[in-house]
Amino acid sequence: MKQAIFSKNAPAPIGPYSQGIRHGQMIFLSGQVAIDPATGDLVMDSIEAETRQVMANIKALLDSEGLGFDHVVKSSIFLSDMALFNQVNAVYATYFDETPPARETVAVAGLPKGVNVEISVTAIRS
Repeated sequence: MKQAIFSKNAPAPIGPYSQGIRHGQMIFLSGQVAIDPATGDLVMDSIEAETRQVMANIKALLDSEGLGFDHVVKSSIFLSDMALFNQVNAVYATYFDETPPARETVAVAGLPKGVNVEISVTAIRS
């Protein structure tokens, strides 16, 4: 049976969706953008700062399940412009060890709140 995941340390949903869903050993996290959960403000000082906030939000949700980035098996990165790929990739890479998850990165026509990056992940308890 699926169960909703919620952490006050990550941005609250802004629509009809859960921060994440737990189903058995699988954890499916909704896409995260650079909202600072403490203030509700977007962190967009630079693409690197934006990406770090996105990853901090993902970490908060993983932490709420007793998991870490080593449990992530799949991620999806959505960019407002593929020209941001190298900067986002450099920050993203610091969160994973020698076995990073499977991933796709795509540029899209638009993202919520006009952000430049959104990342979703799937993790598994091992």
